[in-house]
Amino acid sequence: MASEARSAPRARITAADLGRLLFGWLVSTLTLALADALESDFAADSVWSLLAVSAISGVIGLVVRPILVEVTVRVGWLLVVPVAFVSQAVVMHAAMMTVPGITATFQAAFVASWISAAGGTLVAYAVSAGTDESLTTALARRSRAVAIPDPEVDGVVIVQLDGVPFPVLRWAVQAGGLPTIRRWVTSGDYRLREWTAQLPCTTPASQLGILHGTVAGVPGFRWYDRELGRVLVANHPADARIIEERASNGEGLLCEDGVSISNLFSGDAPNALLTMSTASQSRGSRQTKRALAWFMLTPTGFARSLTRTVGEVVKERWQARRQKRLRLEPRVPRSWTFALLRAVTNALLRDLNTALIAEEMLRGTKVIYADYVDYDEIAHHAGIFRHESLASLEGLDRMLAQLELLAAQASRGYRIVVLSDHGQSQGQPFADRYGTDLSAVCAQLIVEDVHAYQSDEEGWGRARTLVQDMGDEGVSGRLAAPAQERLDRELQDTAGSPDHLVVLGSGNLGLLYVPGDVRVSTDGLARRWPGLLPGLCQHPGVGFVAGIDDEGVAWAYGRHGRCNLVTGAVAGDDPLQGFGEHARRVLARTVLRPEAPDLYVNSSLDPDTLEVAAFEELVGAHGGLGGWQDRGVLLAPCDLVESAPERIEGADELHQVLLGFLRLSGQRRGSGAAVGVQRPGPAGHQPDHPALGGQVGDR
Repeated sequence: MASEARSAPRARITAADLGRLLFGWLVSTLTLALADALESDFAADSVWSLLAVSAISGVIGLVVRPILVEVTVRVGWLLVVPVAFVSQAVVMHAAMMTVPGITATFQAAFVASWISAAGGTLVAYAVSAGTDESLTTALARRSRAVAIPDPEVDGVVIVQLDGVPFPVLRWAVQAGGLPTIRRWVTSGDYRLREWTAQLPCTTPASQLGILHGTVAGVPGFRWYDRELGRVLVANHPADARIIEERASNGEGLLCEDGVSISNLFSGDAPNALLTMSTASQSRGSRQTKRALAWFMLTPTGFARSLTRTVGEVVKERWQARRQKRLRLEPRVPRSWTFALLRAVTNALLRDLNTALIAEEMLRGTKVIYADYVDYDEIAHHAGIFRHESLASLEGLDRMLAQLELLAAQASRGYRIVVLSDHGQSQGQPFADRYGTDLSAVCAQLIVEDVHAYQSDEEGWGRARTLVQDMGDEGVSGRLAAPAQERLDRELQDTAGSPDHLVVLGSGNLGLLYVPGDVRVSTDGLARRWPGLLPGLCQHPGVGFVAGIDDEGVAWAYGRHGRCNLVTGAVAGDDPLQGFGEHARRVLARTVLRPEAPDLYVNSSLDPDTLEVAAFEELVGAHGGLGGWQDRGVLLAPCDLVESAPERIEGADELHQVLLGFLRLSGQRRGSGAAVGVQRPGPAGHQPDHPALGGQVGDR
């Protein structure tokens, strides 16, 4: 149902605004008095002089700050700190020179300005700036809601909580740890649903399906591309651009007045910010720079960023040591590098994403899709139910409360939809459990060298996007270039050789390729390396292996049997037993795709603990089958959810559901297909569905 038309609210000064203004003035005056007491080159003859200096410097700052933001955007965001550092002293000295009864050198003004700034920031943070409410107020006042031509059309904000499993979120709601989501659900306004992610259960496949309506072309997080003859890694900007260009038809989820924020793909949005596939391109980068510059040049934003970033590093190091001290299992080493990445994703990027969403809501943008990776990043290294992982969910719940408050101040009514792109499963990594990694196992079985790429690289993606989306122009671009070159070098030399088997890891899903432009069947692999397939099936860390035979029939192989993925016929023990009733269906769909590897290797699954064994050094993992990694979240207003089918299987089906939400909100009128979805029949027949990428199984 569309909301009633409403005009843009007028700016007004409230009693709370006056209170904050007077409080800031008082704090600034007190810190100047402290500087007067500490500095010999600074003297004031009365408190009234200090009050005057504080007021004048504040007014000058209000005028100068927008200019600094624009200078930063054009010169480079890495100059924010030095420009602010010098300009603060210039503003303070100018104020001192205009007030009678004040004597101070420029050096004294410089020191006084930073005593005042530091003291004011600390006090303001302690009182209000550290709270989410103060940030919400600052975001709302950064830019006013504007008049729009179609206020009767509801906007939709889609928030992706990356990697959150449905059972974890439901438990957190039941436990009362997520008060915002709990209030939405218990009030009857929202309904919490589960959807089933396709195989592979990865962000690249899910986001491509959600935003572009197809999961074709993405067999893992990283894979050997037969057309290009090299490995593609989805969170490398150049590779993300290739993936999106292949999938896009110009009619993605965000194509009509939409914006993509912090995603892998743009969804054909006219505006894409911090988006991997458009990073380093002109669209969106200036807006992102302006938002970050504004955020860092205001006390509220600076205080939150500084304290929360440092706090995340400190918390991470303490929590890592605590896990080790308590001998919690499973666990993996947690380095300083991860601590810094966690600080970026859980502090700076969370607030920056929210600031960008707020700006788009106040502009009246019709559909906004933003990805928050907080939980996913921590759960990978700590575990899906560990305290630090659940604490990140609580922070995301507070973020949703901020968006709810911001929606009330926008000129367009907004519906908030929350989803996760997949879930996660937990377990001790394969290499830690068995003393060797998957590539070494393959090398022993074929008695040849293999080319392996199994390192955890997902967390670097957000840092890479920030570098490229904000550092491609001006001085900062030249300064950021060495960092980007270092990141690029990590992905070089991954194409392998025609003489070497390529072994790749995507969570607990392994991908094996013989380099070349032709897919090799299981029979072909057996003729070349007779011990490979039987050896993998017999390994205790392998649950099943899947591929196609010389006739193009898809099979899953286990230790004591095999299953025809099309007909369901089983010889011996069913290798998919325990992986869910949908396992054969989703595995068949994936194995029959032309881009599938020569062999999929899925880790073992403990039936009692639901633990898997990731082929990367991760405690929480996703990619294959087993556990909760394919159990995604969908939380939406009840009137929207009523239009969705009871079972949603695959991100391409979720795409159709979200299109239905847009239509019910008054958007996308007369475009696209119906909300209903189709699924492969029991006999393996593949319907004419755009997500299937044409002729499935052709070689």
